[in-house]
Amino acid sequence: MEKTRILVTGGTGYIGSHTVVELQNAGYEVIIIDNLSNSNINVLDGIEAITGKRPVFVEGDVCNIDTLKSIFEQYPGIKGIINFAASKAVGESIEKPSLYYRNNLVSLLNLLDLMPVYGVKGIVFSSSCTVYGEPDVNPVTEQTPIKSATSPYGNTKQISEEIITDVIKSGAPVKSVILRYFNPVGAHPSALIGELPNGVPQNLVPYLTQTAIGIREVLSVFGDDYDTPDGSCIRDFINVVDLAKAHVIAMDRMLTDRSEDSVEIFNLGTGNGVSVLELIQSFERSTGVKVNYKISPRRPGDIVKVWADPSHANNVLGWKAQETLDDTMLSAWKWQLQLRERGL
Repeated sequence: MEKTRILVTGGTGYIGSHTVVELQNAGYEVIIIDNLSNSNINVLDGIEAITGKRPVFVEGDVCNIDTLKSIFEQYPGIKGIINFAASKAVGESIEKPSLYYRNNLVSLLNLLDLMPVYGVKGIVFSSSCTVYGEPDVNPVTEQTPIKSATSPYGNTKQISEEIITDVIKSGAPVKSVILRYFNPVGAHPSALIGELPNGVPQNLVPYLTQTAIGIREVLSVFGDDYDTPDGSCIRDFINVVDLAKAHVIAMDRMLTDRSEDSVEIFNLGTGNGVSVLELIQSFERSTGVKVNYKISPRRPGDIVKVWADPSHANNVLGWKAQETLDDTMLSAWKWQLQLRERGL
């Protein structure tokens, strides 16, 4: 039987690479497009080592519609798209809003324009819990009101969801599953792929592991005077492999017409709120390594507390986060040790 072709944009990135592994393990044929702006080509070696198959890779920008057209022409029969081609750092988006609006929205519009032309059935879109802003009540469900975004990054996710909904409502013959991630952390248990940001990490866990191994001098915890039990911000940290598996289920659902609506939305989280200081304690407990951290002033745009009610995804998709936080933090550390062995 011929394998179903899936296009994964941003597929050499952190969540993208883990999702490619799960797609290939599930029997899909994967084509990746990535401009390598925040990822490394060597990730393909890791994917191949884990799955025994090297995905097709095209270096290119999803914002360039001609590049996209050439992929659809060269690899006919692409049935589904998973879109990870977005810039994702909250702080950077506040400093460079136009970059974020252009990259995150034009890339999506190009994909939606081309899907009907080339017979692509559905798109899984990576959204974010940032669409809920500072929620009035936790945990948040898919019905929790969407609030004004606290950053251009968050706003691009809100606008992207609206674009997808409007395009499909207008009669476009495509489906979409929108996945609102909480905070993906950790690495593949093989330690062959993980989070590898270019330059100074914008995310907490790679900064934490780089501090623990001595690359960074000290980890800043932004604020210890919030209205939370220990004063630090609370998030829902979800293992990246658990998260990746949800994309495969969402794709299967769209391609086999099990989805009830042409646009479906799911929260992907563990359902547990964990503070930044508790995350550091989990890392220290699971690895036996102390982290040099300091309390720094609050950071603009940070939400105080948000965590998921994942019951909709649990019940409808049949998906559930499995990995413990301690195991997840240990996987992040093993990945960091692996990077040191490679001289990175």
